[in-house]
Amino acid sequence: MQPRTYLDSLQPLAMRFGLERMQRALEALSHPERRFPSLQVAGTNGKGSTCAMVAEALCRAGHRVGLYTSPHLIRFHERIQVDGAPVSDDALRAGIAEVRRACPWHDGGDGSERLTYFEFATLLALLHFRRERVGAAVLEVGLGGRFDATTAVTPRVTAVSRIGLDHVQLLGDSLDAIAREKAGIFRPGIPAVVAHAQPPQAMAALRDEAARRGAPFQVAAPSWNGPVSLAGPHQRGNAALAAAALRSLDAAGVRVGEEAIAAGLAGARWPGRLEEVGGVLLDGAHNPDGAAALATALAALHPGRPVELVFGVLADKDHRGILQALGPAVRRIHLVRPDSPRARDPGTYRDLAASLFDDVDVHDGCAQAIACARQKARDGALACVAGSLYLVGEARGLLGGG
Repeated sequence: MQPRTYLDSLQPLAMRFGLERMQRALEALSHPERRFPSLQVAGTNGKGSTCAMVAEALCRAGHRVGLYTSPHLIRFHERIQVDGAPVSDDALRAGIAEVRRACPWHDGGDGSERLTYFEFATLLALLHFRRERVGAAVLEVGLGGRFDATTAVTPRVTAVSRIGLDHVQLLGDSLDAIAREKAGIFRPGIPAVVAHAQPPQAMAALRDEAARRGAPFQVAAPSWNGPVSLAGPHQRGNAALAAAALRSLDAAGVRVGEEAIAAGLAGARWPGRLEEVGGVLLDGAHNPDGAAALATALAALHPGRPVELVFGVLADKDHRGILQALGPAVRRIHLVRPDSPRARDPGTYRDLAASLFDDVDVHDGCAQAIACARQKARDGALACVAGSLYLVGEARGLLGGG
């Protein structure tokens, strides 16, 4: 059986909160997570970029580095990397067999103790990192923080990128509630570093939770002033968070000097985030804060250039807020349904889009939408894809970026 076939059988969209299954599985697997120091990163926007920069800096410092992120753009293997190399099919097969052998309760009984897709994926990452003898690992939180599978790991340092309103059905409908869920990664005595550009309500909640949990609290600098490889003004804030987290890791015994930090921030790569592939700009903006950052970046990186936007969104996202944030930056919008069972039908919000954009097209698929956007952009406009990481991944594959 192909690894992806087995993982898909675990129902990727199913969620069951709690750390008990992860803790039981880690015990059965002889605690692979204890074989290397780690950094855990939560947040709403920028956490993946921060992880990529930290991982690159650790590599530049001479460490063998494991990087665990989600979701993937094209292939599951992207989620689990060692020194930039995605996990292989053979390694995934070995990991799947090891977990199932060590945790017979996962396959037995009535299914109530069955590991979720994300829990299983997290275990595969930790096993791969142990097998590859990494010297450090960077773990991106999947959702929230308090009950996320990565929180079963005790890291050397925790970090929180900018917080915004997203996954409100699961995490709460206020910045205070969401920040407290994400602050669930804070631990007694373990440094907690947070991005400077937090909304005041979120910052107050993070500070309060750190004090309540006994975590030394640090706010990163507003911006990194050196070279940053990732495009967009917002990446300077992410780089400043990465630098602060790396310095905390260094103080905790994971050696990484200033030269390596600077080189990592200047050399990191993070696909699908203001990335140009085949003459089309791809960005994973999928919530209002991310869309606002994209609009600002478009004005900064392509001043005066009209934008033809290919847009698709998942049903649980604030499509109205995203479209409102992008409205001033876009000339024409091309609506399409992302390749996901959670996708929103473009027909359900075409009228809304028409109230915000001068021209609205609806397309049957991503390839058709991109072709139309490119054709309309022949007058010097910029073709851009955003609204869902699933859509960006699909577009990246079509454009030859996979």
